[in-house]
Amino acid sequence: MITKKLFETYSGTPLYAYTLADNIEVTVLTLGATVLSLRVPDKTGALVDVALGMTDVKSLLHNGTYMGAVVGRCANRIAGGAFTLNGKRYQVTQNDGANSLHGGARGFNSKVFAVEEVDERANSVTLRTELADGEDGYPANIVLWVKYTVSGSSLFVDYYAESDADTLCNPTNHAYFNLNGESDGNAMDNILYINANSYLQINKELIPTKRALVGDTPFEFRISKPIGRDIDQQDMQLRFANGYDHCYCLDGEHAASAVSTKSGVQMDVYTDMPGMQLYTGNFLVSENGKSVYGKRAGFCLETQFYPNAINRDDCAQPILKKGDKFHSRTTFIFSVKR
Repeated sequence: MITKKLFETYSGTPLYAYTLADNIEVTVLTLGATVLSLRVPDKTGALVDVALGMTDVKSLLHNGTYMGAVVGRCANRIAGGAFTLNGKRYQVTQNDGANSLHGGARGFNSKVFAVEEVDERANSVTLRTELADGEDGYPANIVLWVKYTVSGSSLFVDYYAESDADTLCNPTNHAYFNLNGESDGNAMDNILYINANSYLQINKELIPTKRALVGDTPFEFRISKPIGRDIDQQDMQLRFANGYDHCYCLDGEHAASAVSTKSGVQMDVYTDMPGMQLYTGNFLVSENGKSVYGKRAGFCLETQFYPNAINRDDCAQPILKKGDKFHSRTTFIFSVKR
């Protein structure tokens, strides 16, 4: 079932929230293709909202958390905001110190998406936006479609893109989760498994430097553990990021599994992307949303190409060629662990 509601008016443009309901309920906003809420059954059968979220446009656009939004055209960081494509050097917006973060100042998260299709039969909504050639310094006009589908207890997020010249394309969703419930205040007791033997170490600017094994380090999540168990260890990698803000090199399509012992909610994440950024809300500071969110109130599992991949020659590249069609899918499956 799909319902539509006026959320707010932004610069004279009405913004709509669409709720897709089956065994779970997902509400998405036309601004930034943002996930506003994600309500799933807990161990008592009651619906609990497990996605942190904002309640007004100003907070969505200006608090710097990207909460629930689709980000890009190139998610994560590009070192120095610079890269070379087809022999030409590009300088893009530096909005994270010297680096470019999540596409720059006017990325997908800031765009009002058009509603391309509402498919009642498939229980899906497809949203569409464009970024212009030269916007934030990137080449090519790019069109992005984001399709949200709810079926049973699963949320499917499909990304499609085309461009009129070679460019970068690396979209992801920046949802913050707390499987205890978004108002709980601390997600670090959520138990997490990550299907990765290695991760990318970072420097003090949070740019990856090299691939490292997770074994015998705080980054070992192949054996499930509370996210916060090792987060305050005296480890230089954790000190750089004030917690986890690292990309895991995935070993299969089943990327991760998280569960709350409080609510019983379990979330399994599947993706066809090579990497997944674990971010533990290290820089949240009294963010006023549906609740007040402080440090580590939620965690992110952002499926994507590796950060700064365009400046590396040892990993898959986030390049969308003229005439090619980009497609990626990330799936969130919810269940109850009693």
